[in-house]
Amino acid sequence: MRVVIQRVNHAQVDIAGKTVGKIGKGFLLLVGIKEGDELPVVKKAADKIAKMRIFEDEDGKTNLSLKDVHGEILSVSQFTLLANTKKGNRPSFVEAMRPPKSKELWEDFNKELEQDGFHVETGEFGADMQVSLENDGPFTIVLDL
Repeated sequence: MRVVIQRVNHAQVDIAGKTVGKIGKGFLLLVGIKEGDELPVVKKAADKIAKMRIFEDEDGKTNLSLKDVHGEILSVSQFTLLANTKKGNRPSFVEAMRPPKSKELWEDFNKELEQDGFHVETGEFGADMQVSLENDGPFTIVLDL
């Protein structure tokens, strides 16, 4: 599983001109599920993200978690995160898990975050989406599990 975590001031996902997910301060999560991933990996990723301290405290140190700043989450499924570009010029996506299992695990991931008390907005699995954001920092982390 690979998750790109972007600390944002705001973010949204549009499909065919309609906003389907929108948040204020929080995390935009781009989520790739790979072949072989199972529920324990998804739970571990959600737990790690829930506890990640990448917001600044009053001293400017990254000591605050998403919960501490009352942040929100926008989760977007993105199989292209698992592209293999080592050979040739056309990325290979053989490491990306295929639906419907990948959709189920992405939904499980989002449920885990909701159970941790976060407001979670999402894109639409498999849709052509336009994602807009204001990256805060910029602060971007790649979580590989």
